[in-house]
Amino acid sequence: MSTQERDTLLAEAIGLRERGGREEARDRLLALSARHPADPEIAYQTAWAHDVLGLEAEAVPYYEKALAAGAEGLGPEERRGAFLGLGSTYRVLGRYEEAVDTLSRGTEEYPEDGSLRAFLAMALYNTGRHHDSTRLLLHLLARTSDDPFVRAYREAIEHYAEDLDRVE
Repeated sequence: MSTQERDTLLAEAIGLRERGGREEARDRLLALSARHPADPEIAYQTAWAHDVLGLEAEAVPYYEKALAAGAEGLGPEERRGAFLGLGSTYRVLGRYEEAVDTLSRGTEEYPEDGSLRAFLAMALYNTGRHHDSTRLLLHLLARTSDDPFVRAYREAIEHYAEDLDRVE
């Protein structure tokens, strides 16, 4: 299969998923993945196709394969999405430590992405690390909120987020 044919088939499958043809998109991506088992972009799109159908367990190996290719395997937006997708999927499946690990790696590579930190906070909560979860969410709130009252107390929120148990 030529690169052009691969690109055309991949674009068609993505278009199908985006237009609501999720099952057909999944079928096409599975066939494409079988023909290109080492292709991280196809693996990522195949994972996504499973995820949107609620087939999280089936999505995992495709997400893992997509991320295993390293930073050169996917474009930055797709790699960020793979971290979020895999971390969220691990969490939904009750694989909380793997979720924390994956989402932590994602936040290290993409520190500006608040969605990765929000999902990391959920996974931290699931591992019983409530303090870390709350601290992360408070920092995210302080840094990203447009609420004028939150903005007015941003410095205090950031300060107290570091030691939630502190009394003065």
